[in-house]
Amino acid sequence: MDVTARKLTELELRRSKAHLTNAERLSRTGSVGMEVSTKRIFWSDEAARIYGYPPGTEPTPDLILRRSHPDDVGRLADVLRRAAQGGDNFDCEHRLLMPDGSIKHIRDLAHSVRDEAGNEEIIGATIDITEHKVAEEAIREQEAELRQILDFAPQSVVVIGSGGERLYANRTALDHYGLSLEEWRQTPGGFFDPGLRLHPQDRERAMRCHSDSIRSGGTPYELELRVRRSDGSYRWFLSRYNAVRDDKGQIKRWYVSATNIEDRKRAEEKLQRENVALREEIHKASMFEEIVGTSTSLKAVLSRIAKVAPTDSTVLITGETGTGKELIARAVHKRSRRSGSLFVSVNCAALAPTLISSELFSHEKGAFTGAVQRRLGRFELAEGGTIFLDEVGDLLPDTQAALLRVLQEREFERVGGGQPIHTDVRVIAATNRDLTEAVENGTFRPDLFYRLNVFPIEVPPLRHRKEDVLMLVEYFVRRYASRAGKNIRSMDKKALDLLQSYDWPGNIRELQNVIERSVILSTGDVFSVDKLWLSKGTSRPVSRAAGLPASNVEARGEREIIEAALAESRGRVSGPSGAAAKLRIPSTTLATRIKALKINRLRFKFPAG
Repeated sequence: MDVTARKLTELELRRSKAHLTNAERLSRTGSVGMEVSTKRIFWSDEAARIYGYPPGTEPTPDLILRRSHPDDVGRLADVLRRAAQGGDNFDCEHRLLMPDGSIKHIRDLAHSVRDEAGNEEIIGATIDITEHKVAEEAIREQEAELRQILDFAPQSVVVIGSGGERLYANRTALDHYGLSLEEWRQTPGGFFDPGLRLHPQDRERAMRCHSDSIRSGGTPYELELRVRRSDGSYRWFLSRYNAVRDDKGQIKRWYVSATNIEDRKRAEEKLQRENVALREEIHKASMFEEIVGTSTSLKAVLSRIAKVAPTDSTVLITGETGTGKELIARAVHKRSRRSGSLFVSVNCAALAPTLISSELFSHEKGAFTGAVQRRLGRFELAEGGTIFLDEVGDLLPDTQAALLRVLQEREFERVGGGQPIHTDVRVIAATNRDLTEAVENGTFRPDLFYRLNVFPIEVPPLRHRKEDVLMLVEYFVRRYASRAGKNIRSMDKKALDLLQSYDWPGNIRELQNVIERSVILSTGDVFSVDKLWLSKGTSRPVSRAAGLPASNVEARGEREIIEAALAESRGRVSGPSGAAAKLRIPSTTLATRIKALKINRLRFKFPAG
């Protein structure tokens, strides 16, 4: 017989089998199968090698299970049992424990087929996926290590999808939010929605910068933003945004790193407060740099300063205009434990009534017309230090209520804001008014008066410190002569007698002005004073501080002087042509005396005839 064709067929089969064997070895894949009717298992030589048996080994369930990892024996036995029942698809991963102690990872794939005679067989493949599993494990370890590094990082790291979906946040970010990773991922919304907890005032700016970056192709950018913590407070962060693109240049996700800069911002604000206060101090002309005098009444004041300064008690300084109440307040501050912090001075009478709350307690952006940004008030400027409220008697009722809250609760709210702000500020107030009378008249809150009047200090007028006048004159002459570059060697005795006999209704401020004017006009080395600069022809005070006793004769003389001035000014008290200007005394002092003497100034406005 011619067997050439058969030999060629056998040769092709051997070649095909050799190719299949080589392919199995290269891919580490062995063929497996089972005759369902006989439960006979068969496998290829490569499958035998994968299980660690010599080629040609007849496979049995016991032989297969013998190589199975102890933790996977039950699962593999279940697969063999189901295969013997036929009619199923299989995809199972398990481990082999080899004789040398190594572990192999195996994936078995199989399905049911029937031949032409209708006999059912299970055929499939056994794949050695050890290298794949080892690579996966290495990647998982690297990912775990990377996550641990990110969790230990002091910066917040967040990954956001191109559509705003939350993909990842490290432990620092999650601790700030007070959420788990799953809770954070499930927060609904877009890129800069409330779920990211941005401050409402920063969200619009953040969205604008993000849109600009997208329009320019996803260029990196950074922003300083406030992000809300789990306790509701906000912290400043420097956030950097970087886009990751695919092969087509489309943005796949955003990587965001945020560094907490709260301490830096606080330092900047503190520096800003100090600069503001320093500029105010530079432009503010103080009455004089140090307390000058040795009179008994001044020594009593200094004794009270020494006692109250080390405490944090509120101090109320009273006295006529020009007596140096702010100087006393500064002396209290310099001798207190707050001396290293700021001393912020506020003249309540000089501020517009509609803006005084904003000036004292700050305001938020948009709180009123013209409030284009948040502005720190005087209490925030004075944090940790002392605030001096001069002319506190001129405060409006609503501001009095806010000040009372500061004194009682140590907190306030910004104008236009809704959250209380704790403050650590010592309050020293001053007034030339009789607050007791203001309380009786209903123009000043009694509870605020009691909170302010914890430790009262009354500053004596200059007319009660006659022995200090010469010392003050010498001090001011030396000061202003040095500034003017003049060399004054002596003082005219008549000028000194005139200054000492004068009653100084304007107190030290008036004395200061007279000395400065005299030094400027001086042409020689002898100091002299023109008596025309002093109030006309009286050595008796025209006004008294509220509450000082006066005899009937003195009261009648004072009434006549005031009524004459009112008649000349047609009932006007303040202003250049008012009675106070004619008498050369403060209008507030004159108003107090008019009220104390029960003078009806309106009758001078429209004189009879």
